[in-house]
Amino acid sequence: MRVSARKTALVGAAALALALSACGGDDDGDDEGSASGDGGGSVTVRGCNPENPLIPVNTNETCGGDVLDQLFSKLVRYDTETAEPMNEIAESIESEDNVTWTITLNDGWTFHDGTPITAQSFVDAWNYGAYGPNGNLNSYFFEPIVGYAEVAGTTDDAGAYVEGSATAETMSGLAVVDDLTFTATLVSPQSSFPLRLGYTAYSPMPEAFFEDPEAYGEAPIGSGPFQFESWEPNVEINLTAYPDYQGETQPSIDEVTFRIYENFDAAYNDLQADQLDIMPELPTSALAGDAYQNDLGERWLDRAVGVFQSVTFAPQTVDPSLSNATLRQAISMAIDRETIIEQIFSGTREAASGWVSPVVSGFEAGACGEFCNFDPDQARQLLDEAGGFSGPLTLSYNADADHQAWTEAVCNSISQELGIECVAQGVVDFATFRSQINAREMTGMFRTGWQMDYPSAENFLVPLYATGASSNDGDYSNPEFDAAVAEAATLQGEEAEAKYNEAEAMLAEDMASIPLWHYRIVAGWSTNVENVQITPFGTIDLLSVTTTS
Repeated sequence: MRVSARKTALVGAAALALALSACGGDDDGDDEGSASGDGGGSVTVRGCNPENPLIPVNTNETCGGDVLDQLFSKLVRYDTETAEPMNEIAESIESEDNVTWTITLNDGWTFHDGTPITAQSFVDAWNYGAYGPNGNLNSYFFEPIVGYAEVAGTTDDAGAYVEGSATAETMSGLAVVDDLTFTATLVSPQSSFPLRLGYTAYSPMPEAFFEDPEAYGEAPIGSGPFQFESWEPNVEINLTAYPDYQGETQPSIDEVTFRIYENFDAAYNDLQADQLDIMPELPTSALAGDAYQNDLGERWLDRAVGVFQSVTFAPQTVDPSLSNATLRQAISMAIDRETIIEQIFSGTREAASGWVSPVVSGFEAGACGEFCNFDPDQARQLLDEAGGFSGPLTLSYNADADHQAWTEAVCNSISQELGIECVAQGVVDFATFRSQINAREMTGMFRTGWQMDYPSAENFLVPLYATGASSNDGDYSNPEFDAAVAEAATLQGEEAEAKYNEAEAMLAEDMASIPLWHYRIVAGWSTNVENVQITPFGTIDLLSVTTTS
């Protein structure tokens, strides 16, 4: 596919600054890897229960997002090794002033029902995503576009749409020029706007979606390398290769099944027995003593990825007991991150000293200041200054993934150093866990993770901590932070990065959440597959996978 010169200039600097590394038992330094596997065949991947129906603008979690990434192509895709953005459905994305962007599509792309992908497919999808009455979790991603405020309307203190507050159904900043061209006019200049257009929320949608969104969410019609076949809740989601896919790299496999497991160790047992083909992340039991290297031989790899683990506090309107910033700082300083990483994860994490991932341009070490250091004496002093805390303190996690050991270790560290009774409590599965968070039913503390949507410091800050943002689970709100990130969006290069660094420092003052660690993903696979690659986003690149049969 063709990448316009302007696009490369706009996003290349951010992409080149990614500091990613990979290693594995079968890594001989050849990025292309082995090609001994034959085409075709079926592959099974460890999956989990999506929180919501499979609709791009209403999916902001990994269980559904990992499936949607295979079902949908976007304007932009990201290089498997470097995360460098490259045009996909887009032929060009151009602007003279970073305000009005002209987006031209490549001809010949189709949805899985055979209908053509046009400029209208994007404009209608983006308007639907932004429209307040639709209640989409990813609506916030359209905020830069002129007319968003009128279309989105307002929300109440619980984040629910206020009936009648939307005064328009379509954003005035979007306009269809012809079948393959549309324009997006932004509220203010944003040189990085094209960078985000590979995120799932910006996917095009077929006419069939608008006819019956509810039915569509159970059997989505996408535009990507794989098409939907079936979904049996709590069991599996099955996809097959789309024969008319127009992407540069065609799938080598015929079928992929995301098999849903309630337990990581059960999935790992199946992996060793060749009953499961790929685990994008191995359980902590396999990491202990590097057991996976003996179990799997050379069938594993690890790499630094843009995935971040944190602890978030329930919104003040739900649970005011943890609203004191000094108390939050005390809790953070009572957590022995390094010991937990070594004992639970065998060193496959990096202790966080801030909120932005080290793999993106604009990362600044130490953004959290002293508050991410393990300092029991200072932690106790801050607890006294905060007036103490009458427990118990809870830390909730989804029990269908590998979070019990580390959440218990975090609680043990807090209890030991602060004398507060801290209890890790599991919620049955990820879908239920996220539903409780989104409904503002979760009290105390709860584990939160973030898998980058696009390679930018902005993506680790704005969606999680801007007022009213789509993934702002703790309802954090700071007008100075909002102003700083808004200004950063109008700047370029080092000026933008410096402003994002300034905004990140404000999170430490308020302890908006507790940064824990950044990921090195350790993945493993069966003897049935080869050429497994992990992307900088921590996902499996299914276009590279081949079968050995």
